[in-house]
This record gives sequence, C-alpha cells and structure tokens, in this order.
Amino acid sequence: MTTQHEMTAAANAEKAPNEGRRDVLKLTGAGLVALGVGSMTSHKVMAQTELTLGDEWDKTFAKSDKVDHKKVTFKNRYGITLAADVYQPKQTHGKLAALVISGPFGAVKEQSSGLYAQTMAERGFLTIAFDPSYTGESGGEPRNVASPDINTEDFSAAVDFVGLLPNVDRERIGVIGICGWGGMALNAVAIDKRVKAVVASTMYDMTRVMSKGYNDSVTLEQRTQALTQLGQQRWADAEQGEPAYGPVSLELKGGEPQFVVEYAAYYKSPERGFHPRAVNSNAAWTLTTPLSFMNMPILTYIAEISPRPVLFIHGENAHSRYFSETAYEAAAQPKELMIIPGANHTDLYDQMDVIPFDKMTSFFQSHLA
Repeated sequence: MTTQHEMTAAANAEKAPNEGRRDVLKLTGAGLVALGVGSMTSHKVMAQTELTLGDEWDKTFAKSDKVDHKKVTFKNRYGITLAADVYQPKQTHGKLAALVISGPFGAVKEQSSGLYAQTMAERGFLTIAFDPSYTGESGGEPRNVASPDINTEDFSAAVDFVGLLPNVDRERIGVIGICGWGGMALNAVAIDKRVKAVVASTMYDMTRVMSKGYNDSVTLEQRTQALTQLGQQRWADAEQGEPAYGPVSLELKGGEPQFVVEYAAYYKSPERGFHPRAVNSNAAWTLTTPLSFMNMPILTYIAEISPRPVLFIHGENAHSRYFSETAYEAAAQPKELMIIPGANHTDLYDQMDVIPFDKMTSFFQSHLA
C-alpha cells in the first residue's frame, strides 16, 4: 500500500515547480429496497477504527496484464482517509491524463468503478477508483453513511491526489461517476474547475430521488411524514448511542419491482458483482442516511460545468433514464446524451459489450488533449 504522503514526496522530488416505514422506503430511491433504508429493524454494523488494506486481488473482475495496480490512501478535506486503487498502463512515458472514478451508490471500488478504471487504464489513462467516505475500505464512522456534501468532496480529494502524482498532467484530469455517484460527480465538477471533462454513466440524482421519490411522485404530505419518522429515528439513535440500520439489502422475497430484481442480479451474484464490503451486497445504510439528501439538490449548478464538456450515458430500458435526460436538459453546451439501445440500468455496471468504452475513450482523448 502506498500512502499519499509517500507518493506526494516522490512527486515533489520529481516536479518541484508543478415494510415498517413505507414512506421512508418510498423516498429513498435506490434505497427503496436496494439500499435497505425502509425498515426500522436494527442491523448492527461494526465501526471501523483504522484502515487495513490487503494486497490480494479481491475484485469482481479479472486482473488485466496490461496495467499496473496498487492500493493507495489519501485524505479528503474533512480529514477522512479514503482507500483507492490506482491503475496505470504499462510501459508508458511522460505525463498521462488521469481519470477519477467512483460509484455506484452502495458499491465499492472492487466492483463497477474498478472495472471502469482498469479498462480505461488499458486505453492509456492513469485511473483511480475510490471507496467513498464511510464505506468499503475507506475511513469514517459510523459505517455506511452517505452525504451529498462529503461524497462530492471525495471526488475533489481524489483530484488532489492524482494531481500530485509525478506522471500525471494535472491539466488533463477527467471524472467518471456511475449511478448515484454520477450525480455526485456532476456536482463536484461544477465547483472544481481543475476537472476538464466528466462522464455520468447510468446516473442517479440521489437528492432528487430521496426527496421526491421515483419520477417525483412523493406528495408534500408523504414527505412530511417521512421527515417526521426520520426525526423520531434520530431520537432512537441518540438514546442507543449508535445508528440503527435496515435489514441486509436486496434480500428478495418476491414481488419486487423489476429494477430491484436487476440490482439483486448484480450485487448478490458471485458470478457478477457480489462483494462482501459493498453496502448493496452485504449490509445496509443507516436508517437516517436520507436526511441530508432531503433538502440539498446537488444538480442546481450543473450548467456551470460549461464550457467543459459532459457526456451522459444511459440505457434505453433503464428505470433511471429520466435522471440523465433531465440533467442533460439543464446542462449547458458542450454536452451529449448517449442512449444505449436495449440496455437496463445495471447493464452499464459490468457488461463489457454494453458499456461504451470506445465512446468514453474518444471523449476523454479529445477533451483531455
């Protein structure tokens, strides 16, 4: 494992000048069933007090012989230590363009983001896939909490890190956000002018879906009831001295919506995406995780990504397609929306014949030139 301090020192030496609660369930979007926030049943998750990163290859995809890989750590602006994987194409010379990657919501870097990172490294980019704060191998307590603010910051912290690497051209940094981290990525790039181009793949706006439900279907009465319940849960957590968790995510009982079945087919299948550290595979979010998402629309300033380009990628048959379509409308030029025929939401997690890596490669090659 390489720490940021060690890699920064090397960089400086080389480049000195350079069904209990139905309304809560409805409001939590991908946490409807998939994120396990809909029950008041306590599911204890042990706190993580220090980072211990293993050296074994524990990804959900095969290791490429075309790239070098190493685990690294770095801190975000809030002092939380993040764990990440750096992928670098072999036998390269000079400074490389870099890509910062994370997502989906409730996933870890050993899943989809790592697959994207390794594949884009094979295509000539230095890439980093990180675990967001409070999840996976990254630090932060309590475990399995999400925050639109802190998780936006996580992207910029990763930009900090790669910009200090001696073999990265800090004027050629891009971002890829997947699923719920697609929205976080767009939010981060809107404020972080160091990033030159961004891709949002199978994007969710988590603040929208948690506050308004799918297709903005939640009424004010339902929202008020959910917030009341969340407030009561805060008292319960305070009394217990620790947060309560929902049941383990995606334990299907039958009758779930098709998109939840598709989530389970990815996260619960050892042949596809199961990973023991992923919230959606083997755990649950805190019951109060939706609170900070309920009144913080993260795509308010999406037009300020311009004049830097944004590429939205979504499946034709994805239940979440409307997130990319409405975000595309709100974004300013240059922008592009690519709809993948026949694809559903999770196809863009890991299906190599569906994910448009050629398109992403040409996009970043053009805009990180």
